[in-house]
Amino acid sequence: MGSRQKMTEYERRRLENIKRNDEKMAALKIQSHLSDLSAVTAKRRSVETKTYKRSPVKKVKTEGPVVLRRSLRTRGVEPDASAAGGLADNFNEEKRMKAIKKSYSYSSDDKGYLKRGPLEMKDTYQGDNGLDQRLVEKIRGFSGTAPSIEDNNGGPLKRFGSVDPEALQLQPEHVARLLQGRIMSLKFFPTEDLKMIVVGNKYGNISFWDVNSKDEDNHGIYLYRPHAGPVGGLAIAPSSISKVYSSDYTGFIRLMDVEKEVFDMVCHSEHAIYNISLNPHDARSLYYSEGNGGLNMLDTKANKTILRCDLHESRINTIDFNPQNENLVATSSTDGTACIWDLRRLNIDAPASLVDVHHKRAVHSAYFSPTGKFLATTSLDNTVGLLSGANYEKTDMIYHYNQTNRWISKFRGIWGWDDSSIFIGNMKRGVDIISVPDRKSIFTLHSDHMTAIPCQFDAHPYRVGTLAGATSGGQVYIWTAQ
Repeated sequence: MGSRQKMTEYERRRLENIKRNDEKMAALKIQSHLSDLSAVTAKRRSVETKTYKRSPVKKVKTEGPVVLRRSLRTRGVEPDASAAGGLADNFNEEKRMKAIKKSYSYSSDDKGYLKRGPLEMKDTYQGDNGLDQRLVEKIRGFSGTAPSIEDNNGGPLKRFGSVDPEALQLQPEHVARLLQGRIMSLKFFPTEDLKMIVVGNKYGNISFWDVNSKDEDNHGIYLYRPHAGPVGGLAIAPSSISKVYSSDYTGFIRLMDVEKEVFDMVCHSEHAIYNISLNPHDARSLYYSEGNGGLNMLDTKANKTILRCDLHESRINTIDFNPQNENLVATSSTDGTACIWDLRRLNIDAPASLVDVHHKRAVHSAYFSPTGKFLATTSLDNTVGLLSGANYEKTDMIYHYNQTNRWISKFRGIWGWDDSSIFIGNMKRGVDIISVPDRKSIFTLHSDHMTAIPCQFDAHPYRVGTLAGATSGGQVYIWTAQ
């Protein structure tokens, strides 16, 4: 090599700049701050997220032809431009499910879920053998607990009260992934003593979360699969929490009876069943929406449908009873309407609604307020409707962006624990709180622990300030008043 050349002016200035920058960084203690930040990040990652655990035992594969999935591009097929903006409001889910059932070759396990009879809980459990007995014993232990103050049907009276939105907080221990896929239904167990949630997803799974469980084996999460299709409805009677009703799009309504340890079939229809709701004024009446606009009533004692009526031109998305007036029920429909009906007149031909509210697009929910004085509707036309007045004759439309894509469940605004607030998700991973007196959104719940968009909600009926939200990725978040 030749002799070392003399340093150029450029190189000398470069070394001076590097030295000066190092001195500035040392003065600002940037390296120290980076070390602290890395320590915090490592600590956050070390916190284990609660999640369900499937059994490691592999099931025997059934013999059958191997089906290769190929995209439209590789098959040389042009994409369908009509579906580029998502599914249409009047998309026929029932027709799609029938096509799937007709074309799909079910395995022996799937045929079991379509069985028209009882399914043993242990056979549908997706976790390690024996762990499901903990859930059975837990629910049995609380099902016989008498409520402090009972309503007319033997259940505890719901609690009412106002909550400061800023007091609602999301703690890390109140975040869990209960199952895979989109959560389509969510319910708190209606009891004061047991803090438990049940959810249903699009794959036919039902998962239970014992929120206060200290069990490290499964974090208090119990996963079952008693259905073959999307679980759109869940219902639990406050007077008997050991009985959990669930419905799916393949036309089944099943009753999880903890005492018998079975998922019994109480109803089967050739049409899709989208939603179910127990009448709080009549413990033996279970209403369910069927097919395109049908509303039926099942006598839970006789397991027999005793009322059938066509109320809407398209599917009914929600069924809700007025908590104060035992004769009123509200329905929301994809046909763009929400209606209030008199239960005493549903047994006649072509029953007429008492009140109609018309939206420009599909209505995905209609819920009475805790006192029954208001009705809140949620529509894809970016509005939350509010009906008020002695006969619900006044309607206010409150703007709220309700557009979701086909992979996220539709937003449904629910009431809290009084008539002042409506809770509804937004596309920015938050929960908007709409003020009824102000007729607008006044506050949004945010948290670093909430990593997905909450779509489905439920307010605990006996714990004021306890709100659960569920996502299309199987997560559940529980907000509590601090």
